[in-house]
Amino acid sequence: MSERRELEVIAELVPPGSRVLDLGCGGGELLAHLRDARGCTGYGVEIDDQNVLACARRGVNVIQLNLEEGLALFEDGSFDVVLQLQTLQHLRNTERMLRETARVGRLGILSFPNFAHWPNRMSVLRGRMPVTKALPYQWYDTPNIRVGTFADFEVLAQRNGLRILDSFGLNGGEPVRRWPNLRASVAVFKFERG
Repeated sequence: MSERRELEVIAELVPPGSRVLDLGCGGGELLAHLRDARGCTGYGVEIDDQNVLACARRGVNVIQLNLEEGLALFEDGSFDVVLQLQTLQHLRNTERMLRETARVGRLGILSFPNFAHWPNRMSVLRGRMPVTKALPYQWYDTPNIRVGTFADFEVLAQRNGLRILDSFGLNGGEPVRRWPNLRASVAVFKFERG
């Protein structure tokens, strides 16, 4: 339920009829939803073979590409919106990908697990790394290269000349606007070049 609700909340941030690039699009669920419910077009970028096949089955345009190699394939301003959902924490060069996101799209929308969520803080206080729905792996087998918080991203955005248009959290699929750094398991930002 909450995954579907999160998809709908994110989709509401995308203007109808937008040309969208979804970085790390998984099986293409969000792109299919944007196409069917909001009249959007665009592409997904995915590295995993099974996810590329799932996109093709959904009729979603997908390009198999390692995001660590950048987005040189796309010209400046090629898309209205670039999505980077639950992807940033897996990349080695986050600043480069953030700048690339701003280069190829007018708007960027990204999300990542919020390490400052109160259950995570409690785990760390008990001397253990958190294992939650948003951070479901043990520290020794996680695909995440890094973790972040709302405040961390705000500094990163400012350092890279980005203007944050909206920010909120998600918890159980529901938006959290009051104290999201403490109360939300997922951070969401909508931004543009400054």
